[in-house]
Amino acid sequence: MVDLKWYVMYTTSRSEKKVADRLTERGWEVYLPIVEELRQWSDRKKKVQRPLFNGYVFVKTERSKLWECLQVPGAVKFVHFSGHHATIRDEELELIQRVVTTGVAVETDGSEIGPGEKVKVIGGPLQDMVGECIEKGNKDYLLIRIPGIMQNMMITIERKFLQVIESQKAENLSTR
Repeated sequence: MVDLKWYVMYTTSRSEKKVADRLTERGWEVYLPIVEELRQWSDRKKKVQRPLFNGYVFVKTERSKLWECLQVPGAVKFVHFSGHHATIRDEELELIQRVVTTGVAVETDGSEIGPGEKVKVIGGPLQDMVGECIEKGNKDYLLIRIPGIMQNMMITIERKFLQVIESQKAENLSTR
């Protein structure tokens, strides 16, 4: 039985799209999460597409074929954590795809959720996602951790779509 996993490839600077295209041309299953953002120059504004995780491309393959994937120009190495190749579970990849396809980036309002509280999205395109509310400046964000690649995604989301989940502090206090 073939054991296919999503491995995390590190690429040279600003070559993620080219590496993904070259790998796809050679028959590999590849995922490169792309987000669109509005960039401001002195004379104009323009929407640009950029990789969600700089320098990362996800390749679905067997461990024994990793060396073949690295033969593509722009590929540097496969990411390692604690001596093991970094892999990402299908559920984590689906979560990333869901965030990217929704294009979520909305302002928050209201104020009953505090920084550090665990929250669940109860409406909108990201319904049922769970994360942590963090504060950065005067905005609140939903922080979603992707442990397979040790990365975080911060998403701005309206408070009306968030519900506080029993916090660890409350659970600890209730057990005393």
